[in-house]
Amino acid sequence: MKGTSHKSLIPWLGSLLLATAAMLVTASGLFAQLDVRPPVTPTFTKDVAPILQRSCQSCHRPDSIAPMSLLTYEEARPWAQSIRSNVAQRIMPPWHIDRNIGINEFKNSVALSDAEIAIIVKWVDGGAPKGNPADMPPPRVFADNDRWSIGTPDLIVQMANDVLVAGKAPDAWRNIVVDSGLTEDRYIKAFEVKPLKGHRVIHHVGGSIVSSDGRSMALEAYGIGKNGNTLDEDQGVLMKAGTKVTFGLHLHAVSEDTPANVAMAFRFYPKGYVPKHIVYTEEMGDVTDLDFPPNSPNVRTDGYQTLSKPTRIVAYQPHMHTRGKAMCMEAIYPAAAGVTGGAGRGNKVETLSCVSNFQFNWHIVYEYAPDVQPLLPAGTVLHIVSWHDNSANLKGNPDADNWIGYGQRTIDDMSHAWVTYYSMTEDEYKAEAAERKAILETRAKEKQKTGATPRLAASVAIPVR
Repeated sequence: MKGTSHKSLIPWLGSLLLATAAMLVTASGLFAQLDVRPPVTPTFTKDVAPILQRSCQSCHRPDSIAPMSLLTYEEARPWAQSIRSNVAQRIMPPWHIDRNIGINEFKNSVALSDAEIAIIVKWVDGGAPKGNPADMPPPRVFADNDRWSIGTPDLIVQMANDVLVAGKAPDAWRNIVVDSGLTEDRYIKAFEVKPLKGHRVIHHVGGSIVSSDGRSMALEAYGIGKNGNTLDEDQGVLMKAGTKVTFGLHLHAVSEDTPANVAMAFRFYPKGYVPKHIVYTEEMGDVTDLDFPPNSPNVRTDGYQTLSKPTRIVAYQPHMHTRGKAMCMEAIYPAAAGVTGGAGRGNKVETLSCVSNFQFNWHIVYEYAPDVQPLLPAGTVLHIVSWHDNSANLKGNPDADNWIGYGQRTIDDMSHAWVTYYSMTEDEYKAEAAERKAILETRAKEKQKTGATPRLAASVAIPVR
C-alpha cells in the first residue's frame, strides 16, 4: 500500500519534464510549441488587461493576499518580467491540474490558455507597451465585504468571537464549532464561506456541517478569489435541524495585530422542495499508516474507495500537507460495466485527474464542467495515488532528516482526496450515460467539420446491458 516507486512516477515525471522544458524555451520557441499566434504587437490595454482581470486581479489588488496590485498599467509594468516568468512556467495563476492527463474542463478554472500565455510573453518581450487608453476594458468590480456572491442568504452562521492574530506569530490552525440555530431540515441550494473581518490574515477556511448524529460533510474551502457554490436545480445538500457549522481556519500574521472573523451563508430551496440528487462531499482514499523515511524524495501511497452505487463526481480536491508533491485520481471500472481491457487484460483503468504540482498553500477545489463530470458505474473503485517528498529538494520542508507519519499537525502529513458527488439508481445512470454518449458524438462531429481537436475525456462507462 505504500513505499517508494520510481517506475510508477514515470508518467507523472514525464509530464513534469515537459513542463520544465517549456520554461526554458525562447519566446519564438514557446509560440511554436504552443501553436498559437499572438497579436503582432500586444499591448496592455487591449490584450493583457482582460487576461489579468479574469485570472489575476482577485488576488492582485489592494488589501488582498498578493504582494502587488495589477489593476492598472502603472501598477503592472514594474512587474512585467516577473509576470512573464510566472505565467510561462504556469506557476501563476495557481491551477495545478496536469493539462496532459485526464479531464481538463472545469467550471472554476483560472488557468491561462496557451494563447493567453503567448500574448503575455510577447507583450513583455516587446517592451511591455501600454497601448491606446481607449482600448482599456472597464475596471473589474469586486464584491464588497458585506455582499454575498450567492445572493441574499436565508441563514448566516458566524463565529461568536473574533480570533486575534498577533502581528508576529507563526501560522496557526483553528477549528471553531458554531451552532447553526436551524430548527427544521432544509435542502441547501447555495453556500459560501467568507471572512467578515481580517481577510488579510486568513489564508484559507474550510467550512463543514455536522449533523446531530455526528455525520460531518465538508462544503466549501474559502480562499482569496473563491466565490460561493450554487448547485444545479436538480442538486442539493440536506442540512438537518440541530446542525453545527465547523470553521477550519489557517491564519497567518501580517505584521500588525489583526482580529479575524468568518461566517458561512446558506440559501435554501423552498420548503417542501426535494432536489432530485443529494450531493455529498466525502474524504476518500484516506491512508493513515503513512511512512516517509528521512531524505526520501518520492514516496508513493495508494488509497482506495469502492462506489457501491452509480456515481457522478462533481468536484475533486487533493489533500496533503507540506510534503505533498502530487496526487492522481483513477477509476478502476468493474468488468460488469462492459469496459474491461480485453480478454485476459483485467479491468479498465482511467485516470480522471492529476495534480502534478501540489502546493500546500493553495487548497483548490477542482469543479468539473457538467459535460465531463465523471459518470461511474456501481462497483467502480476510486484509486487515490499520492506522492510525497521528504527530502531537502522540497522547498519549505521543515526537516528532511526526520521520519514523517500521519497526523493532524502541519508538520505531520496526510493522503486523501475530498470528492463531491451524488449517487444514482441504475436507470438514472443509464440515462445519464446515454446523454454523455450523445455529447461525445456531437463533439466528434464538430471536430470533423472544423478540424479542431476539443479535449473531452469520456469519463463514463457506457452500460451494455
